[in-house]
Amino acid sequence: MQDFVQRIVEKLRVDDNQDRVSVVQYSRDPAVNFYLNTYTTKGEILDTVRGLRHKGGRPLNTGAALQYLRDNVFTASAGSRRLEGVPQVLILLSGGRSFDSVDAPASALKQLGVLTFAIGTKSSDSRELEKISNDPNYVLSVSEFTDLPSIQQQLQSSVEAVVIEDTPETPTVLVDTAKKDIVFLLDGSDSTRNGFPAMRDFVERVVEKLNVGGNKDRVSVVQYSRDAEVNFYLKTYTTREDIVDSVRGLKHKGGRPLNTGAALQYVRDNVFTNSSGSRSLQGVPQMLILLNGGRSFDNVDTPASALKQQGIFVIGIGTRSSDSGELKKISYDPRYALSVSEFTDLPSVQEQLSSVMSTVLVRATPMTPKETVERQPPGRDVVFLLDGSDGTRTGFPAMQDFVQRIVEKLRVDDNQDRVSVVQYSRDPAVNFYLNTYTTKGEILDTVRGLRHKGGRPLNTGAALQYLRDNVFTASAGSRRLEGVPQEL
Repeated sequence: MQDFVQRIVEKLRVDDNQDRVSVVQYSRDPAVNFYLNTYTTKGEILDTVRGLRHKGGRPLNTGAALQYLRDNVFTASAGSRRLEGVPQVLILLSGGRSFDSVDAPASALKQLGVLTFAIGTKSSDSRELEKISNDPNYVLSVSEFTDLPSIQQQLQSSVEAVVIEDTPETPTVLVDTAKKDIVFLLDGSDSTRNGFPAMRDFVERVVEKLNVGGNKDRVSVVQYSRDAEVNFYLKTYTTREDIVDSVRGLKHKGGRPLNTGAALQYVRDNVFTNSSGSRSLQGVPQMLILLNGGRSFDNVDTPASALKQQGIFVIGIGTRSSDSGELKKISYDPRYALSVSEFTDLPSVQEQLSSVMSTVLVRATPMTPKETVERQPPGRDVVFLLDGSDGTRTGFPAMQDFVQRIVEKLRVDDNQDRVSVVQYSRDPAVNFYLNTYTTKGEILDTVRGLRHKGGRPLNTGAALQYLRDNVFTASAGSRRLEGVPQEL
């Protein structure tokens, strides 16, 4: 493995402004040998690789290692230039089947835009490697690690063909410019009623310039005020005519206040998804065009960062009633925040919008957003520990209502948020585990039907220990070893 890594590095153009390299070993947990910003010369990297010592340990937790890379190595602080448009490549060398699940971490890496190539031996699980890789074609196999030289050329050719244009000055992501997924997010609050026809006309003019088709450009329109409402998804229409007809027939949503933050989170979780027609996992550029006429009532920071983390290019267009600082936070880069006096002036920025779209999607010009990107994990494991002692009998219905309201806000699914409820007094009693239910409806029904446990005294310490030993465990549905956040 060391020799193979050395031979790959020998072929790279190592420099702080060219290729960067990191090496991480893992078994039960991962250990970084060096980060992407540790060394800036090929000589330093080769010397360190030659001196690597085998980590050792068991079991083999590939899932946890993939999640670790996503959260700690493919980050700006560790030297990643992902937000500058530099391709991110992971080459995994695996010699066995993972003890933990790789599904969620592998998906999270793909969502982040990391292109993963997996190399395994006869002891590896080929299906597992296919899940980890962006494409089954990116899985390579050898009988033993001593045979790695036999696939070196194949790996290099695959990486160059799929990921990198071989230009000595600026490595750029190869995107299929004939395909774009574009979502228009329109301010449909009460204050934009008079300007809404101008918004519709603007969207129509932009769509007229697109190459719409199921395998070409796809378009979605979402309106929002207090909450977001999808007019049509990316997969709803496959012809320009259908989209234009639908846009012409849009009715102003109305409502207040203007919750831009919630709307951004909504499009991330419900529109830029495979089930809604997004092709992000196929490498198709994802773009959000926001038309906004006022300051948001809620906070936009975390949802805006989450969209950037997912690789969605956001262009914010506002009026004089908008908060320009807020639009700059939302946009992928402050330069992509455009402004007009009124929505009737939108035609004046159409050419500028087209230019920005061309810059972002075609040239992949290096960009450095100033926002701090916050981790947005693919899911959470949430456990409610309820005081069910004699002293809480009258307050228990309020506890049930509270839990229901929290669950209503979660994205419950086996691969997203999981929920467990435990009551305790003298001793704890599990109402249901993290892996008991996979739908929000089942959880809500069970919470509504909970009966107060009763009993005394109140042993909180024993209950916390019980959770640690019996609920936050893989057998009870916890995905801690896969890197999924655990919340109590």
